[in-house]
Amino acid sequence: MSAPLEGIKVLDFTAMIAGPYCTRLLADVGAEVLKLEPPEGDYMRGRAPLRDGHSVYYGILNCGKESVCVDLKNEEGKRLVRELAAKADVVVENFRPGVMQRLGFDYAALAAINPALVYCSISGHGQDGPDAQMPAYAPIVQAASGYDLALMSYQEHPDRPLLTGIFTADYLAGVHAFGAICAALVRRGHSGEGDRIDCTLMDALHGMLAYECAAAQFPVEQRRPLFRATRAQDGFLILAPVSPANFEAMARAAGHPEWMSDARFSSPTLRSRNWDALMDELDRWASDKSAAECERAMQAGGVPCSRYYTVRESLARPQAAQRGSLAVVRDGAGTFMAPNTPFKMRDAGAGGFVAALGEHNGKVLRELLGRRPEEIERLVKEGVLCGTR
Repeated sequence: MSAPLEGIKVLDFTAMIAGPYCTRLLADVGAEVLKLEPPEGDYMRGRAPLRDGHSVYYGILNCGKESVCVDLKNEEGKRLVRELAAKADVVVENFRPGVMQRLGFDYAALAAINPALVYCSISGHGQDGPDAQMPAYAPIVQAASGYDLALMSYQEHPDRPLLTGIFTADYLAGVHAFGAICAALVRRGHSGEGDRIDCTLMDALHGMLAYECAAAQFPVEQRRPLFRATRAQDGFLILAPVSPANFEAMARAAGHPEWMSDARFSSPTLRSRNWDALMDELDRWASDKSAAECERAMQAGGVPCSRYYTVRESLARPQAAQRGSLAVVRDGAGTFMAPNTPFKMRDAGAGGFVAALGEHNGKVLRELLGRRPEEIERLVKEGVLCGTR
């Protein structure tokens, strides 16, 4: 059997998070991803945690890709990239709008030499419009989209938006770009035509805020029930008594069947109106129990619930091992575990290696462009190709 995108060549101009996550997913389903890096390499190669100078963070985002390190300020380097683009099926870039045009690698330029090319740009705000040129890392877009203030509105007595350490906009945009590229490749298979994809972090976040988008247009009198953490003796758990059946199961599992006939909780409307009181009841129930004990009781009763786990604890759970949620990846410092492809299908999974900067220079130029070894040697000496050979 072959991987879903086997035979598809991707020219990857991306750096940081959103673009590399998109192309990592393409590599996971079999595409040959050629990561083009400047002489200094992707900035993320230097990000902690580091082992013998090798970034695990970079490795998780870029495993399974080949690295070609070329100086795009050099005219001969640009010619090499145009030759690679002529043989590519997909180009992905996440520069600020206008940069690829200045380099000579915009869609119009590359489609002129490869009309069947699927060309995807990932940016904060899009390729045109009044905000297109605004610098836009994920924390900036998360603030500008309404996402951060929406999160703040669900907190009790906050004095400022929450600290930002998880870059939701980057990963979400990367997933959308991955899906759009796959869709464009399917259409190309029918029509033979390439496509131009314009994917933004802002649109990705707005698409995720479905309830908030609806409420912004048609305000509601009362916020929907919020799933507050229940405090046990040694930690927290979350319970989601969404349906009437969930609520009744929760009352029985807690040993408080009287909650079902309590005038405050006897209907979905009343439970919503008295939600804080219901959450207080759960806190009292859990106050003399461990979080694990509470979780076992609720799970035995069929109640949607979970303890709060650290990432380390979550990755160590048996379910993660059963699903193969982590893949073994090797870089120059040894092996580490990377989150595997977040879906299961035949012949898909995280690549088992992280390329050194420029590791595949020679291989790519020999096999794809037919360059002779002495010519590759010359390009290295002249600084057109950088990193390893």
